[in-house]
Amino acid sequence: MTDPLSRTHAIALDAADPLRALRNEFLLPKHGAGEQLYFCGNSLGLQPRGARARIQETLDKWASDAVEGHFREPSPWLTYHEQVREPLARIVGALPHEVVAMNTLTVNLHLMMVSFYRPTRERPAILIEAGAFPTDRYAVESQIRFHGFDPATDLIEVQPDGADGLVSMQAIERAILEHGPRLALVLWPGIQYRTGQVFDLPRIVRMGQSQGAMVGFDLAHSVGNVPLRLHDSSADFAVWCHYKYLNAGPGAVAGAFVHERHARTGRPRFAGWWGNQRETRFLMGPQFAPTPGADGWQLSNPPILALAPLLASLEVFEKAGGMAALRAKSEKLTGFLEALIRARIGDTLQIVTPADPAQRGCQLSLRVAGGRERGRELFDYLMSIGIVGDWREPDVIRISPAPLYNRFMDVYRFVEEVETWQGV
Repeated sequence: MTDPLSRTHAIALDAADPLRALRNEFLLPKHGAGEQLYFCGNSLGLQPRGARARIQETLDKWASDAVEGHFREPSPWLTYHEQVREPLARIVGALPHEVVAMNTLTVNLHLMMVSFYRPTRERPAILIEAGAFPTDRYAVESQIRFHGFDPATDLIEVQPDGADGLVSMQAIERAILEHGPRLALVLWPGIQYRTGQVFDLPRIVRMGQSQGAMVGFDLAHSVGNVPLRLHDSSADFAVWCHYKYLNAGPGAVAGAFVHERHARTGRPRFAGWWGNQRETRFLMGPQFAPTPGADGWQLSNPPILALAPLLASLEVFEKAGGMAALRAKSEKLTGFLEALIRARIGDTLQIVTPADPAQRGCQLSLRVAGGRERGRELFDYLMSIGIVGDWREPDVIRISPAPLYNRFMDVYRFVEEVETWQGV
């Protein structure tokens, strides 16, 4: 019987992987004469092979059609963003008219808060997690100040109550109940970026909305990583980026979700002409009439060159058969990594991320025995030999085997190299 933690078993798992051919859809960075072991899709996904052709197609259309490219087939720019709508909706578990690709994550977060953070003297507060990704904290603090309130009293941060910075659902519930009458908005991550902890989004929606608050999510580390059911969750809104697990390139156009019950909302919003109804947009009238659904939050015409690589990546997701197939492989891949770490290098690496697969995506956040200095030594060693993860202060190495392009043998080799470093 094959040792389930052996090199032979890793090779067998790769041979039996129904998604193994998808690796060929991506360009793998080189290290010396070979390829990197790339575990940094949580920060920047790899380039789809189809991205170059999609961008070139757009450049050629610009060269040949100029302004008429907005209207001429194939792929007229006027409706280009609609090509990503349905595949995105499938990935995030939404109705097509509930999603839109536009702007960048922080811009979308501010646009959503214009509509869904409507503080009053009685309800001025926003609830987030302590240690939130800086852009979220900066955004909510600036929104609170913009409305004339004080973050010292109206920015509520839920402190971790578990080991290694983890936050229990009970801690979130206690905070929502304690501050409920003052809460205007609950803004929570789908996955905490530093620890890799996955949260129960529908439960957070129920808790927040039961207290009269709006509930929105930052899904930067969730989209393309774990299955989502945004429509069924009844979240008011969500925002995310596409340059991580959606592989749309550095600084890629981002995404947003607005639940269909707000499709024709009278809530205030910042308006731009591309959010106006298409039927009357080019009449150039002075009155803004928003397109129903998430499209109505658009400001400017879509960045076609930025949408092109996203479209190429979404085509790979379609080939994978959707998030269910990717999630099945991801659980096995990260589970294999966890088992190897615990069995062979558990005295060196402490796993911060929850062991329960339902509470994590593909990422494992790791601390190195001996503290921060020793952790940096290992991280620098791995980078020097072409094993790419990332470092998050104060002392976490993030390793994220992405099911679209990582193999079981990649994971095995990572553990082998940590063992080699131990012996140096």
